[in-house]
Amino acid sequence: MPAAIGIASPAAARPAKPLRADIVVYGCTAGGVIAAIEARRLDRSVLLVCTSNYLGGMTTNGLGWSDTGQHRAIGGLSREFYRRVKRHYDDPAVWVWSKRPNRATENFVDDDAMWQFEPKVAERIFEDWVREAGVTVVRNQPLRRDGRSVTRKGNRIVAFESRNSRRFEGAMFIDATYEGDLMAEAGVSFAIGREANSQYGETLNGVQLGNTTNHQFTLDIDPYRVPGDPSSGLVPRISGEKPAPDGSADKKIQAYTFRMCLTDVPGNRVPFPKPRGYDASQYTLLKRYMDAGYRDFFRKFDRIPNGKTDTNNYGAFSFDNIGMNYGYPTGTDAARAAIVAEHVTYQQGLLWFMANDPGVPAETRAEMSKWGLCKDEFAGNGHWPREFYVREGRRMVSDFVMAEPHLRGTKPTPKPIGMGSYNMDSHNVQRIVDARGFARNEGNIEVNPGGAYPISYAAIIPKRNEASNLLVPVALSASHIAYGSIRMEPVFMILGESAAAAASLAIEAGQPVQDVDYGKLRERLLTNRQILNLTEGAR
Repeated sequence: MPAAIGIASPAAARPAKPLRADIVVYGCTAGGVIAAIEARRLDRSVLLVCTSNYLGGMTTNGLGWSDTGQHRAIGGLSREFYRRVKRHYDDPAVWVWSKRPNRATENFVDDDAMWQFEPKVAERIFEDWVREAGVTVVRNQPLRRDGRSVTRKGNRIVAFESRNSRRFEGAMFIDATYEGDLMAEAGVSFAIGREANSQYGETLNGVQLGNTTNHQFTLDIDPYRVPGDPSSGLVPRISGEKPAPDGSADKKIQAYTFRMCLTDVPGNRVPFPKPRGYDASQYTLLKRYMDAGYRDFFRKFDRIPNGKTDTNNYGAFSFDNIGMNYGYPTGTDAARAAIVAEHVTYQQGLLWFMANDPGVPAETRAEMSKWGLCKDEFAGNGHWPREFYVREGRRMVSDFVMAEPHLRGTKPTPKPIGMGSYNMDSHNVQRIVDARGFARNEGNIEVNPGGAYPISYAAIIPKRNEASNLLVPVALSASHIAYGSIRMEPVFMILGESAAAAASLAIEAGQPVQDVDYGKLRERLLTNRQILNLTEGAR
């Protein structure tokens, strides 16, 4: 039955009054939520404007096995989030579907914090926290991305408008989206894809076929529809494009995925759905890989509480939808929706294929059939995550760009506002035919920077002439490979808190964000127990 069509009354047709606050945060990622909480803690009025109806970004959409790096480098409200996780799981009553793990043998708890959690628990923590803090949350207000939604006065943003014709006015703005949508709409410079190694004096940027060893084909797999016959064309999910030389730039981006919250607990398990448009031929390359002996499909079913997983990509052909996201960062709303839908079909199809296709080895089908979606997660979305993992979209280009030498400590990083420590990490970017005529992935890099490193305030502020009252703590100014380390959820929370503290100081002084007194900002951050290096500050 079609939905009823209502006719708006004249009063209903009038646009709503603008909403105004000292600080307007666009994007309800974990970084955005923490920015809003910090703004209220500093007694600023704040609007937290969400593109959808939930809080937390990937932290509440399947990424429950936190990529933390060094726990000692996580302070402030980011640390407090993980403390709140631990306080929740300290209650024996919440362990419904499994026993609480043994602290001596499981990496769930570290001192006062807990680093693995269920999506619904993270969401409940954020919802309770913004309510406690008095944050005004405005939901389902995606930015109208038409080049005219941001009102400016000189280099200051005055307001932006949503697709639903809501207008949000503020003294300071924080773009906390993964995509960098507000900064782009405001005319701020950005990059997409991989820079050449030569641009910032790096070694791990650009095309990286020679260095792609992890999540790589370990067996020679023929990529042609008729094996051995290039004239027959390629099987699905492989590109015929020849890669550029190693270290050279391109506009391609690392693969996206849905981080799957799965369970093998029968009482909480929902069978995998067979997606519309299912096509078993999309997984031909994987079948050939398994026929050749590959059996490591289940290596990244990482356990989180209550018999669940955060299931991530593992191996040469897995949950990463390689090469199918290039148009997403700057795509129209319709183009983005099509890319998301294609990712759903691919990933649901992969799960169905592994559990049901007679060409899959019997023992693999039996193992996959033990798993399913979680009955008590994402109930309003068919138990499927509401958001997929935009590992990298736009990245701001400011006067200072975080790059590999800053992470390795061979170049100084001015004005630290937090720390990162995770590997310089890029998932695969493309799947191609190598010079020998076999399938090969390109782009996966996992290199430790050598320890925790500072992240600069200069990396979250735009060029002065582009925007003087905007901070960008998520799609910040960093090269592709540096962003690969910075882009972790605990770090986004750290940077969100620091951005809000800087915004408050800018309001207090009546200054552009570029002129914030770093000495005062540093003092405030240390008071807030942020970690700016590993020799000062407290957890």
